[in-house]
Amino acid sequence: MDNTDKMVIDTLKECDALLEGHFLLSSGRHSNRYCQCAKLLQYPDKAEKVLKIVAEKLKNIDFDIVVGPAMGGIVVSYELARQLGKPGIFAERQDGEMTLRRGFEIKKGQKVVISEDVITTGKSSLEVAKVIEELGGEVVGLCCIVDRKSEGIEIPYPIYSAVKLQINTYDKEECPLCKSRIPYIKPGSRNMNLIK
Repeated sequence: MDNTDKMVIDTLKECDALLEGHFLLSSGRHSNRYCQCAKLLQYPDKAEKVLKIVAEKLKNIDFDIVVGPAMGGIVVSYELARQLGKPGIFAERQDGEMTLRRGFEIKKGQKVVISEDVITTGKSSLEVAKVIEELGGEVVGLCCIVDRKSEGIEIPYPIYSAVKLQINTYDKEECPLCKSRIPYIKPGSRNMNLIK
């Protein structure tokens, strides 16, 4: 692990944005780590420091605007746009479909970077990419705080991240943490209560 990765991981842990233990994910799978970047983004100074790594990776990329899918990509989009002197907007769901609202637009030929907090499957980013391309924009890359994309997930754009993490996930029946009788936590639940 290089010094940059260590700084990002230490910062995430310091904010309780990267937790270790036994977690029940929204997909129904179990995991040994959980990443909730909103916990980092509540601290502007820490978010600035971590996203500066991503901004450095983007500084030689030719693009015009940053677009973040709501919710996770909104603050990331704003901060990267601020650091890079570019406009930053967000896409959001309306009637279950990702769209641009609030007067936001992509002009034909505009080059776009899509920002996320965490990329796992890339589903939200790919939905935004489809909207951008339908409007005549060109997606030149995705960026995020944490790239935790699993092997086998194909994303047709380069990914620029502050850190890449390997986070193991398991089917309930195969989970070694369950087999060791370690209670799990359901992240995002109101109190993150232990579930036995």
